[in-house]
Amino acid sequence: MWKPNATVAAVIERDGRFLLVEERILGARKLNQPAGHLEAGEGLVAACVRETLEESAYRFKPTALVGIYQWSPPERPGLTYLRFAFCGDVLGHVAGHTLDDGIEAAVWLGYDEIVARQAEHRSPLLLACIDDYLAGCRYPLALLRDFDRPASTLGAA
Repeated sequence: MWKPNATVAAVIERDGRFLLVEERILGARKLNQPAGHLEAGEGLVAACVRETLEESAYRFKPTALVGIYQWSPPERPGLTYLRFAFCGDVLGHVAGHTLDDGIEAAVWLGYDEIVARQAEHRSPLLLACIDDYLAGCRYPLALLRDFDRPASTLGAA
């Protein structure tokens, strides 16, 4: 039975630089936002908070939805990702935090650096999310209706 993969990503900008992660995918270095899959019983906002910490060692508080993206990698027929990208505030770095397997480093890069490394992007979603963020795309978190938990806990980590 086909079903899309629900994923989350954090678009985090500080002083004109964006927080990205360098990871190894099939031996190749790739760039991506801190991102990952929604886990069973988890809300989208909480998943983004968790993934950002696990992949970058930064605490993150989402404040808005940047966009929802659908992408099917051409080399993987039948696979589809639905990405929910959030922007928000960095609440600090957790020194000594062990990053997820495959993540080599969290890096802060300027837009021109990100474009120059486009061959390393894990997917076209990386730049699409940043471009939408820079264009001012912001949707309230209240847009997300989670019937599995009370509205007062949607932003809880």
